[in-house]
Amino acid sequence: MAVKSYIDAIHEAMDLALEKDNDVVIFGEDVGENGGVFRATDGLQAKYGEERVFNTPLAESGIGGLAIGLTTQNYRPIMEIQFFGFVFEVMDSIAGQMARNRFRFNGTRQMPIVVRSPYGGGTKTPEMHADNLEGMVAQIPGIRVVMPANPADAKGLLLSSIESNDPVVFLENLHLYRSLKGEVPEGYYTTSLDTAAVAREGEDVSIISYGGGVPVALKAADALAKNGVSAEVLDLRTVSPLDIKSIGDTVTKTGRVVIVQEAQRMAGIGANVIGEISERFILSLKAPIGRVAAPDSVYPFGQAENDWMIKPDDVVAKVMEVVNYD
Repeated sequence: MAVKSYIDAIHEAMDLALEKDNDVVIFGEDVGENGGVFRATDGLQAKYGEERVFNTPLAESGIGGLAIGLTTQNYRPIMEIQFFGFVFEVMDSIAGQMARNRFRFNGTRQMPIVVRSPYGGGTKTPEMHADNLEGMVAQIPGIRVVMPANPADAKGLLLSSIESNDPVVFLENLHLYRSLKGEVPEGYYTTSLDTAAVAREGEDVSIISYGGGVPVALKAADALAKNGVSAEVLDLRTVSPLDIKSIGDTVTKTGRVVIVQEAQRMAGIGANVIGEISERFILSLKAPIGRVAAPDSVYPFGQAENDWMIKPDDVVAKVMEVVNYD
């Protein structure tokens, strides 16, 4: 084990994938000599050459089209969208082509594409850079949406995504890139896709979250423990498809649930989780499901970001409301 930052774990995963498989290629805006805007690919072009790690024009639609074309020649592309707010420019490639091709060709063609992109607030980025758009892509059949919440999962889940023959949208929380460090296993390893993980054991209430919401939930759980409330934190890790069994296990265990997401409330991942719980596990509930989410407004400018984003205190307040429900 070694202590690494979230972004260093992502960098290491790509380095190992390039080393293991000559068909893996990485491309996007400034990912080559500059190593990407956040240096996620720093040094990889020098190590593996310009044919395997290279820059593209400032055209997300072209990046997506290139990835699809490369799969027809048996490559395994890792395409970077510099910020996930720019995904609208490549949605036809993602939703209209990548997601449909295995169905379109009756499973005879593969789409081993990873769409890497940072998302989320907390760093006061310009407009269109921090948007949480995972709910939009999670609704597209044929696409996996993976959102790691810690460095060990960031590495293991990215390697699994690169090995996957299905297209994967791999979303990296911008705020966690260098603010979060943790123990990461050495060498090449994979973490199963489509499986949630219990980030903290608890007995009284289940806090279900993913991505950037998980550290917020864990801080809330620490605060709740001081007040005698034992909160279990379930990290979804893959938000499409959901790990229904793990969700059911924690709901059945505690009987009380709070959903936490950094994204706006309307039509989000949390709403889907609530729907699944209500349909499948409602008889296990002892109280209505609570939800903590961002306001249903356009993402604010940097000076208002701290007021807009969810906080551990918001989670604590909602948990206490659910726990004290009669």
